[in-house]
Amino acid sequence: MPLFCQDSEDFLWLGLRSVPGVGNVTFRRLLERFGSPAQVMSASAVELMSVKGVTHQSANAIVNRSWESFALQEAERLARSAARLVTFTSREYPKSLFEIPDPPPFIYVRGNIPVNAVAVAIVGSRRATAYGVQATDRLSAELAQRGVVVVSGMARGVDTAAHKGALKGGGKTIAVLGCGVDRVYPSENRKLFDETAANGCLISEFPMGTMPLAENFPRRNRIISGIARGVLVIEAAENSGSLITAQYALEQGRDVFAVPGNITFASCKGTNRLIKQGAKLVDCVEDILEELPASLLTVATPGGESASGSFALAPREAAIFELLARAPLHIDDIISQSELTAGEVSSMLLHLELKGAVTALPGAHYMVRAA
Repeated sequence: MPLFCQDSEDFLWLGLRSVPGVGNVTFRRLLERFGSPAQVMSASAVELMSVKGVTHQSANAIVNRSWESFALQEAERLARSAARLVTFTSREYPKSLFEIPDPPPFIYVRGNIPVNAVAVAIVGSRRATAYGVQATDRLSAELAQRGVVVVSGMARGVDTAAHKGALKGGGKTIAVLGCGVDRVYPSENRKLFDETAANGCLISEFPMGTMPLAENFPRRNRIISGIARGVLVIEAAENSGSLITAQYALEQGRDVFAVPGNITFASCKGTNRLIKQGAKLVDCVEDILEELPASLLTVATPGGESASGSFALAPREAAIFELLARAPLHIDDIISQSELTAGEVSSMLLHLELKGAVTALPGAHYMVRAA
């Protein structure tokens, strides 16, 4: 007997995302136009192809319901696991992800996302030296003690030390995975997986059962930096994945920090180069804290949350919020860049103002309300 109803919301979200040619951007455009996955799935091929990015093949796949088999299997795998879907319309969805160029329409989550908490990502070498592990352990524990959530990728080395340090500091930690949330990788971190889920969460945009393939990790790095207000790099060789995360952070307008390393170690060349290029040198936790919003830190408790900025979004509200998360816009620009009519944009902006999500500026401009 199926564990999942085929009319459930999660089933339809999973199905739509599995349609060939429907990537993150096209997915959000479809919801923006039709309002819900159910309405997308009941639309005609002609209606679907009127949305930018929808091909004849994708429209036919939706109409012919060729996505149902995968969606049913995935929904049942999800129901059997300890994980759940968090869609971009949910109050739990990290609103900072709307600022990145390609936010996932939903994430798989095991545990509880610390809603609107101040977060700092810590990344670095998988082959960390004793110095790198010690520095990571100390800084992550001290950040956690100050109420900062530590984000990392659960890899060996610096990532593992970051999660362990945050837990030792009595705080919360978020692990962004390059595999499915039902896969324990590396295998020796099984206990750490469970502790992280109990004191924060595991997050992945990849389907259940996805193996930790090399090509997944650069992609997950944009989410690590997207969730955080800043990225701290500890021991990274030149051309390492940690530098990809730092680059994403710069593109997303995040702060980049680096712990200086031994100039004779190849594993420190990347971090030392970051400092030369302008990353802030860190030798104590205060170097990081002084760059974070003081108003949030003063009300934070270890792993704490704030109700401010925690709100659900209808798909059409989310479309406008995403545009404004990147830069303030005039209402005419919002209309031209969305799939909505002028009347719908005006209505959605009013709803967002009432939720405290956006602020009206002089001259019919709007911006995301500061946290």
